[in-house]
Amino acid sequence: MTIIGRNLLAGAEPDPARDAGHGADHPERVGFFTDTSVCIGCKACEVACKEWNAIPEDGLEFTGMSYDNTQGLGADTWRHVAFIEQSKPLGHAQSGVDHSDLDVLALASQGSGTPAPDAAVTPTTPGPPSPDGRTELRWLMSSDVCKHCTHAACLDVCPTGALFRTEFGTVVVQEDVCNGCGYCVPACPYGVIDQRKDDGRVFKCTMCYDRLGAGQEPACAKACPTDSIQFGPLNELRERAAARVEHLHAGGVTDARLYGDSPDDGVGGNGAFFLLLDRPEVYGLPPAPVVTTRDLPSMWRHAGVAAATVLGGLAAVFAACGAARKER
Repeated sequence: MTIIGRNLLAGAEPDPARDAGHGADHPERVGFFTDTSVCIGCKACEVACKEWNAIPEDGLEFTGMSYDNTQGLGADTWRHVAFIEQSKPLGHAQSGVDHSDLDVLALASQGSGTPAPDAAVTPTTPGPPSPDGRTELRWLMSSDVCKHCTHAACLDVCPTGALFRTEFGTVVVQEDVCNGCGYCVPACPYGVIDQRKDDGRVFKCTMCYDRLGAGQEPACAKACPTDSIQFGPLNELRERAAARVEHLHAGGVTDARLYGDSPDDGVGGNGAFFLLLDRPEVYGLPPAPVVTTRDLPSMWRHAGVAAATVLGGLAAVFAACGAARKER
């Protein structure tokens, strides 16, 4: 497909790496599929990300906001595990029952009675309320990250070329090229990219570009103990995610849905997408993100028409003035 006559800031873009100038033999586009239904909130991905990328610490103090001490993505937090509390049924658990007489260690030695295929569903599967109508607390864990959008506004507005599209279809910041202008910060529809306070340069997830070049998976996916973070070819991940949603729906988890997987959405689909157990707003994600540079071509066209109209009007005024002088 030729790029001539197409709006590269929005719309269909099946091969963003090639459109960015990489040859037809570039590697297959890769990405993340984060299945929040099996996230246990261990934050191993956060630690692995920081260790591999030598990211400074950003919050060792208890914030008092749930058990989350990092609060959100930023220049020093490229992976963030959110802890979301909800007053919803939690499987078949019941509160208000005295368990003081149970020998927990003895029960643990007997193993779990949950069938293996259902083990990943039970912790977050809403069940019926108790006879008195009570519903209990459930946790929604979610490891957030840069979305590596198909149409990345941060990249489009960067004046220095510090942001670039890699041969894997991901978006990376070159910290030695960034001049700290900050144009990319408000351009991101997800609020991911951020500036460091000490020098003003921006930083975000690179999907471990250095590891990809060596044939390795990103550090966060490598460290995830439950395979909540899955890495691989993007098309394969989308197929796997669709099958996972069907499995959850069949098991009664009807709220399960995919977020950011569709190439027809406002950013052309994300290189990092999610399986959520509730509405995107619950996780702090925009429900219908749109690339902020989408309307730039039409804006420039309208500006051009307006400028031509003004110039035409000025030319008509000068012509009329000249004709008036000749008549005198």
